[in-house]
Amino acid sequence: MKNILAEARKYDKDMTAFLRDMIAIPSESCKEGAVIQRIKKEMEKVGFDRVEIDKQGNVLGWIGKGKKFVAMDAHIDTVGIGNPDQWKWDPYKGKLEDGKIYGRGAVDQKAGMASMVYAGKLIKEHNLLGDHGLLVTGTVQEEDCDGLCWQYIINEDKIRPACVVITEPTSLEVRRGHRGRMEIGVTTVGKAAHGSAPERGVNAVYKMAKIVNEIEKLNDRLTGEKFLGKGTVVVSYIDCKTPSLCAVPDKCFIHLDRRLALQDTKESAVAEVKDCIKRAGVDAEVTINTYSAPSYTGLVYKTECYFPTWLLPEDSPELKAGIAAYKEAINEEPVIGKWVFSTNGVATMGMHKIPTIGFGPGNEVTAHQVDEFVSIEDLVRAAAWYATFPRQYAQAVKGK
Repeated sequence: MKNILAEARKYDKDMTAFLRDMIAIPSESCKEGAVIQRIKKEMEKVGFDRVEIDKQGNVLGWIGKGKKFVAMDAHIDTVGIGNPDQWKWDPYKGKLEDGKIYGRGAVDQKAGMASMVYAGKLIKEHNLLGDHGLLVTGTVQEEDCDGLCWQYIINEDKIRPACVVITEPTSLEVRRGHRGRMEIGVTTVGKAAHGSAPERGVNAVYKMAKIVNEIEKLNDRLTGEKFLGKGTVVVSYIDCKTPSLCAVPDKCFIHLDRRLALQDTKESAVAEVKDCIKRAGVDAEVTINTYSAPSYTGLVYKTECYFPTWLLPEDSPELKAGIAAYKEAINEEPVIGKWVFSTNGVATMGMHKIPTIGFGPGNEVTAHQVDEFVSIEDLVRAAAWYATFPRQYAQAVKGK
């Protein structure tokens, strides 16, 4: 067996050029069409057996013909750039300096795509696949609604892998999971009145203020287990409706970002918010938000904004394969960790119970920040791990 890390290093310039091309194509959620076409072109160039784009707009690249297959996923949509004056370099130029590539989407998470595509090339060249096929996906709308793309791939494309690798940035750690999340809405209703005589009305904002105070206390009460940590809740948006700026508001709304610990469920999280309302001594409506924005293809795939927690067991063949792939490809012991944020794993393992593991180039700390970057060395090492994992996984499953 050749040294796969050395073989991956031969393609560092190709991976760099591909990543810089992707960065140069703005691709915020629901506007990913051009970068999807660029990825399809690169997959075809390096020799994927089949490349297609589904109706939602995800690009799917296949290698091998095994009945069972490993999927590796990178979402290729990005957040916006924020204030462009805060960037040292143009966020859409893919600036290359001192072995690092800068730009929006560099680490979150087009780097994973660059490494996966060239891992596919390595697999083809060195016959590394084993008896499992490989599916590499470039998925859309993750920044808006994590997991939506994989709900579509599983439910509508009728594609169900044996396991999934999420290539979000991990600082080259092997990740076992992360907390889930929910988007919860709370609405209070009051009675409008002239601002000169507020006693004639019922102020919906004042009612909400009491609830917000209880939400803050709830965050302190939430618990969890040692590995993934405690749940959290935060008021992330507030709005009110009022006849005028000289009137008592008759409606108020807050959005809650609820992060779910391992024991938390949709029902328990809603019950906790309802308890806050009861403690506040007011009446209010609680709802779970829904997502229904059209993809760049125009397809609408509506979903409830509940994204379950997931955690890969320590004795799973997927984790054993991830560790073995790291030792073979990088010749070191890996660090085993978790993500702080949420990924498409909420759908693959959280909803559909498909074993899911994480490994990606770059440091998640730079995600969504100005001067986001990834190192070329991370691209190379990630490609070597991706090229090694499917065969190690097939062996781990056989030895289960």
